[in-house]
Amino acid sequence: MADTKTLDDLKDLKDLAQGGETAAVAAVAEANLPEPKIDAQGRSYATGRRKNAIARVWIKPGSGKVTVNGREFDDYFARPVLRMVINQPFGAADRKDQFDVVCTVCGGGLSGQAGAVRHGISRALITFEPALRPSLKAGGFLTRDSRAVERKKYGRAKARRSFQFSKR
Repeated sequence: MADTKTLDDLKDLKDLAQGGETAAVAAVAEANLPEPKIDAQGRSYATGRRKNAIARVWIKPGSGKVTVNGREFDDYFARPVLRMVINQPFGAADRKDQFDVVCTVCGGGLSGQAGAVRHGISRALITFEPALRPSLKAGGFLTRDSRAVERKKYGRAKARRSFQFSKR
């Protein structure tokens, strides 16, 4: 019966509930984080995917310059919505204008490519700084959006639309 716990034995849980040992809990959480993966040039690499687009993304500390396929970020993604989509992971992680991004994208259209770059930036941020994972995970930036265009079926005009019915 020595294994049974009484309310007196659980005082440490009360301290935890009131925030007494939050620093100790944070230290334990940081100790379990994986090592950052940084190459010889000080960059971190990740691959992002969306629809049929694939983005290879390298990030390194810098002034916030983004280069896509050798072109300036504003030239490649002309629509403001696409530029906003790409900057979302930096906003969620509070790392605005702290990293330079170099990426190559192929496949898909501009919207899919922007989603692929966002996914790649999120994954590269985690390989560079593993402590950012909870904030990016909560924002949904690490989940690969698996939605893609449905294939066309035979006997149909498109994926689901049937040919126009003619009574005569």
